[in-house]
Amino acid sequence: MPEPIAKAVPTVRIDNERVRVTEWRFAPGAHTGHHRHEYPYVVVPLTTGPLASRSASGETTSQLTLAAPYYRDAGVEHDVVNPNPGEFVFVEIELK
Repeated sequence: MPEPIAKAVPTVRIDNERVRVTEWRFAPGAHTGHHRHEYPYVVVPLTTGPLASRSASGETTSQLTLAAPYYRDAGVEHDVVNPNPGEFVFVEIELK
């Protein structure tokens, strides 16, 4: 996978004592930057297609489907990258 060329754009929609809801928009080749999730979270894709992840254990690519959510526990560390030729969008819901 080539090196990411741009940063993904986060827009926080809700942030209170119980949840943080962030919309993530990735231009082609954009990435989040390496980060660690301090809370468990749910991702709801608003786009269908592959999304790549780089972590200490290597690179993986997952197929995401519009409106098909997935859950991850706190502690995940990675850099998420859009390998698609078009924009990729998802909503991340962190459970505080």
